[in-house]
Amino acid sequence: MELKVSSLAERPEMHGRVTGMADTWPEFLRNDPVGNAHYGRIATELPEYVLFAEDERGEVVAHAYSVPFALADEDRGELPARGWDEVLVWAFSDRRHGVAPDTVSAISIVVAPHAQGAGLSARMLSAMRDNARAQGFDEVVAPVRPSAKHLEPRTEMAEYAFRTRGDGLPHDPWLRVHVRAGARIEAVAPASMTVAASLDEWRAWTGLPFDEEGQVEVPGALVPVHCEPRRGYAVYVEPNVWVRHAL
Repeated sequence: MELKVSSLAERPEMHGRVTGMADTWPEFLRNDPVGNAHYGRIATELPEYVLFAEDERGEVVAHAYSVPFALADEDRGELPARGWDEVLVWAFSDRRHGVAPDTVSAISIVVAPHAQGAGLSARMLSAMRDNARAQGFDEVVAPVRPSAKHLEPRTEMAEYAFRTRGDGLPHDPWLRVHVRAGARIEAVAPASMTVAASLDEWRAWTGLPFDEEGQVEVPGALVPVHCEPRRGYAVYVEPNVWVRHAL
């Protein structure tokens, strides 16, 4: 597939088509309050960090979002345990307070459903790395959501993240793409995303009864959701995996 990759800064007229591209995220992931507060701001406020790919017909088939932030700030220095949520908060806090960024974090790489399986995620990761380098950065970090972890929701992420194949590459396909691109697996972010909601909301999102106390396995979730029927709520705390790309 021939692709044309651009940024929204270069082509602002594509904003609606990029943000409106279909995806396959589980419904519950659309309800992380930190993501709801900040994700949509990236395309508007940081368009130079939003890349998109068009196919031969001019259809948007993938996009890649990232954000700049100050990892070396005196109160930071380490990649945060709260992963995806925390780096979004840091990025927009830095922007509000005029703090100069020193690192770029990947936020998402999304391929349209009909274009999946053609290697577009690796191509968008490469484009994101190139874009960060062009902006003057020497590192990209990523709170990776391993693509096959949902098949093993009861496996500890600390074990899964560092599992390798016979050739030494990661067991997980999406982690493998990052390592092949030059990344190093750094650490687990144990609380990268958090979704707390009423049982009625979880039932609507998943079609599951959510009527028994304890751990509920939900399609698409990397770990079970903790259900508290007597209190009327359930909480999902998703671990991700921090990787680092030197540029």
